[in-house]
Amino acid sequence: MQINATPSFVTLGEAMALFIAKTAEPLSDVEEFTRSLAGAEVNVAIGMARLGFPTTYISKVGQDCLGQFIKKAIEKEQIGSDGISESTEHSTGFMMKTKQTDGSDPAVEYFRRNSAASTLSATDIEPGLFNSSSHLHLTGVAAAVSSSMREAVQQALTLAKEQGCSISFDTNLRPSLWPDTATMVSTINQLAFASDIVLPGVEEGKILVGSEDPETIADFYLQQGVTTVIVKLGGEGAYYKTSTGESATVAGFPVKEVVDTVGAGDSFAVGVISALLDGESISQATRRGNLFGSLAVQVRGDSEGLPTRAQFNALV
Repeated sequence: MQINATPSFVTLGEAMALFIAKTAEPLSDVEEFTRSLAGAEVNVAIGMARLGFPTTYISKVGQDCLGQFIKKAIEKEQIGSDGISESTEHSTGFMMKTKQTDGSDPAVEYFRRNSAASTLSATDIEPGLFNSSSHLHLTGVAAAVSSSMREAVQQALTLAKEQGCSISFDTNLRPSLWPDTATMVSTINQLAFASDIVLPGVEEGKILVGSEDPETIADFYLQQGVTTVIVKLGGEGAYYKTSTGESATVAGFPVKEVVDTVGAGDSFAVGVISALLDGESISQATRRGNLFGSLAVQVRGDSEGLPTRAQFNALV
């Protein structure tokens, strides 16, 4: 699938302050942290903005120091913050992450229950944020945060479709945020069916489709009207299949050392979406997704590995 209009990028979700441990020990024993910005959708927004796409991020923060930090960090990345509102009654969420030295997944603890972002609702989604040249990116994380944010996700999807926007959806499962597996699977799949591009992980396929075979996962969504499915295979790369029957497995990029795996899927999404907005083929988009995913796992932090356009051009 190629997207040929002059593109802008829109996404929505919960941005959080991220505190990363400076020492490799349990969070309860850590004395010092570095502060950063985190959230699946804001990671993608940062990546798209660094590549030069006009980007808008929709969310809600509290009237507190973390909320101000998030707004300043987003604006520093040249991301439009007109879609960020403030709550007078709820505080901004944050998360803490361990430092790993062996390449394993870090331990993460979230402090987001009843956060300001969880009160984001359909009425917060302004129609003027979308036009015919916009691309909307949604994830399963935003849909899981709260019922009101699910309504906001659905409203964004509806408005984007009315404007003829292209839509991508990263299934991005967070079982702990859902009341039960059945609700999660049903909601995620319905959002996926309404999207043009779906980005599931092969492990997520076991839950959403009942199979870990990449082609079976892709066919499940293609049969529901999705145009393109790209199944993430971890270090092995990714498999894609389109509604026209085009399919292939694209090998991943080897890395010398895996430092931190958090944010790799978001970086993959940046690679895929940016390539399609650049007019690249689905094969080239999948390859760029693999490249960006490999960059992400070699650094600490959720978005620190995402390149600017100049850095990307130097890489290729």
